[in-house]
Amino acid sequence: MSHGFELESANTPPVPENLTMAGAFHVLHVINKGLLGLSMVAMVLTSIVLTYSVVTRYFFSAPTDWQDEASVFMLVGVTFFCSAYVQSYRGHIGIEALAPLLPPAVNAVRLLLVDVFSFAFCAFFSWKSWTLFHEAWRDGQTTSSTLAPPLWIPYSMMALGMTLLTVQILVQVLSRITSKKGGK
Repeated sequence: MSHGFELESANTPPVPENLTMAGAFHVLHVINKGLLGLSMVAMVLTSIVLTYSVVTRYFFSAPTDWQDEASVFMLVGVTFFCSAYVQSYRGHIGIEALAPLLPPAVNAVRLLLVDVFSFAFCAFFSWKSWTLFHEAWRDGQTTSSTLAPPLWIPYSMMALGMTLLTVQILVQVLSRITSKKGGK
């Protein structure tokens, strides 16, 4: 099993050898770092909103009907916006029980296939997320609460985050294919 903290260089993700891929990598890295900062702010705001909700309900018996949706919307954004950043470090948990048993060349093919299948799944998920966003925008869909915020907000964050993850995986697949080290 692999974890992000086990990476050799935890400070920066590995830069591709190919200059085109390195350029795409750097653009994605800047976007990912910006979204990471925005996500950190959203997490702090979410904790403040939820704390405010608990305090006002407990001490003042004043119900708040907006905090749940605001918190969920922010958590959706944080989850999807940070996925490409985590992928850039290959920090998602992966089960690698076969890795030590396989010859290096076979393991390189296995890793490439996993990346290609991950790309295909994320590309499909991105496409479906954009269709959800489009439908919510076109139809004016809202939540069923009294606040009734528009559903295009969380759908847009989900679609953008999945698109960035898809592009991140694509850059990693192309980097692996164009690597001079034989797919490392």
